[in-house]
Amino acid sequence: MRIHVHELITSGASRTIRETLDASALFAGRRDVLSAGPLHVDLEARGVEEGMAVVEGGLAIDVTMPCSRCLKPVRVSVTVPFQEHFKVSTGPQTEEEEDRFIAVKDNDVDLTPYVEEAVQLELPLVPLCAEDCKGLCPECGKDLNEGECGCDRTPIDPRLAALKDLFPR
Repeated sequence: MRIHVHELITSGASRTIRETLDASALFAGRRDVLSAGPLHVDLEARGVEEGMAVVEGGLAIDVTMPCSRCLKPVRVSVTVPFQEHFKVSTGPQTEEEEDRFIAVKDNDVDLTPYVEEAVQLELPLVPLCAEDCKGLCPECGKDLNEGECGCDRTPIDPRLAALKDLFPR
């Protein structure tokens, strides 16, 4: 997925980028992503005023993550709006310029790292299998969605926790 910034600016034409990428390497080594489907990329790149190229569109991927409460696998569909501005720049940027666009040294820009970063940032931090998921028992580890375990989970004041062992039930 490469664009040529100068070509887009001078021609005034737009370029459509529709690809399906293998995302397995993107999540390699991450324990919070069990599996990932292909990454669907639908972008449009065009030149705009001020010598910039704009790439915008959307990304979509299905990932399987463990539920944050009960650890069961959950399929999550992630859609990511994507928009980046690129400008060929030879000198240092001001802080305002850094906020407005990504400076590229060469005319040729590989969009893959920017797309991958956008997907990584959009993954849910706390995926849930259901909003009312009860999670795991902190005492025995049983999935409370399948039924109660019988453990005593009444909260104990930490200041009096040492006395608990003196009075067996």
